[in-house]
Amino acid sequence: MLLRLDPGSCRPKLPLHGSAASRAIEQAALARLPPHQLMQRAAGSVAALARALQPHARHVWLACGPGNNGGDGLLAAALLRTQLPQTRLTVSWQGDEARLPDDARYALQQARAAGLEFSDRPPKDFDLGIDALLGLGGRGLGPGPMADWMLALQQTRATVLCVDLPSGLECDSGAWRNPFEARPMGPRHTLSLLTLKPGLFTADGRDAAGQVWLDRLGVAADQLAPDAWLNAPDTDPGPTRQQCHGAHKGSHGDLLVLGGQDVSVDGNGMSGAALLAARAGLQAGAGRVYLGLLGAGPATPALDLLWPELMFRPAQASAEGELARQATTVCGCGGGQSVRAVLPALLEQSPRLVLDADALNALAQQADWRAQLSRRLARGQHSILTPHPLEAARLLGCNSAQVQADRLQAARQLAQQFQSVVVLKGSGSVIAAPGQIPFINATGNALLATAGTGDVLAGMVGAYWTQTARPCRPDQMPAAMPQPSPDGGLNGSLNGSLGDGLEIALQATCRAVHQHGALADRWPSGRGLRAGDLLAGLTPWPG
Repeated sequence: MLLRLDPGSCRPKLPLHGSAASRAIEQAALARLPPHQLMQRAAGSVAALARALQPHARHVWLACGPGNNGGDGLLAAALLRTQLPQTRLTVSWQGDEARLPDDARYALQQARAAGLEFSDRPPKDFDLGIDALLGLGGRGLGPGPMADWMLALQQTRATVLCVDLPSGLECDSGAWRNPFEARPMGPRHTLSLLTLKPGLFTADGRDAAGQVWLDRLGVAADQLAPDAWLNAPDTDPGPTRQQCHGAHKGSHGDLLVLGGQDVSVDGNGMSGAALLAARAGLQAGAGRVYLGLLGAGPATPALDLLWPELMFRPAQASAEGELARQATTVCGCGGGQSVRAVLPALLEQSPRLVLDADALNALAQQADWRAQLSRRLARGQHSILTPHPLEAARLLGCNSAQVQADRLQAARQLAQQFQSVVVLKGSGSVIAAPGQIPFINATGNALLATAGTGDVLAGMVGAYWTQTARPCRPDQMPAAMPQPSPDGGLNGSLNGSLGDGLEIALQATCRAVHQHGALADRWPSGRGLRAGDLLAGLTPWPG
């Protein structure tokens, strides 16, 4: 059965299997099924989707490689010969017949028996192209006919259907290994067979794959644990804010935002970043939002005229005082060098700490702070890091190209090293936590590639986290907030019914990242998107 993937509304979350797991699932299916039956199912699915995409195609070109992915294409061509008798079919095939796998050899025989037209050159005009060159087994196309065919498929304005994976896209990482652009010029569809692959949804995958479809071919994919999950909204978000009649502002938690280095510090004013994070936290449902601008002087405004609900507080005193010991804190948005003054106290005593931007850059420069961050989880304190690739590279001691080459692994490494929930931002943001299967988020687009959208996300994460740490029912509120113990831990955990733990931090992060991207996906076509424009679309947890 064909399933069209709509990442904005996938319910429930879907498992993503990498190359090793996908091959294992395929081998298990081959062992159970009669010879050639799995390939026949795959070819039938390719042919069915091809007909649905271009039911009146006059000319279909199938580019087929030397393995079983090419076999899927060859057998699909033979089926289309009988199903679309009036359509011209051209097949380009590259391979050594003597070395073909059994299924691929069978498919080649069927294609020849069907009387198909074979050509070594791409046709000049076609309505539908089918990429069956490499699939799961490919790592990139070097010089030769297949690279020329794939380039023709990338440059055509006609619809293209990729079988299992776009050729040259790495299954596990989403890295594009071809010597030409990943983004095609025309409409693109990818039919993933047996399993969904992580690489389709992160790094270059979303550009290369286009609209993703899935056909499990009648084979269950739950026999092996997934390498990642496709991030999806909660299937049961719970009562809306309007239904919690007995709640008050304290029921929805306090959010403290520390950032926005004042212009007087070094001439580079970054107050807007902290304002965006604080406004996002308020709009996303935090009961009270406090804002401490770093390096503030006598002339620094202590009022947001557009959002007067925000409560300004001295940054240093807030970081070292009772507020930081109770609230969920977002630190780093536009923090500059001034963030270094508040970071040690927050690492020591904040129960819930979101670190973004300059806070992450400061950590990368200070080994003892990194060590302190990694110890927080063992003390019952929780942390969420929201780096973009360059910030992640600084924390890992590598470069951003290495991070982008394997985003899943980079996010896992950060989560394990710092014992924190991590959002590695970018196309297909990866959300990881120590000891957990990571999530890949498939909402969002390049409209978010503008200044301030990351600050909005940090505020959203903090707001959702502080709300999930405090359910809206007043009878579930603690009589008193936990206080720091002498060893830096907390007396009186918020775990259990209050859910102030790693799983809740992960859940709040996944929801914030999904909604953040979905807002950009719903933005009207042709209109620019400023970070502040996102605020109007934010909804409280769990609304």
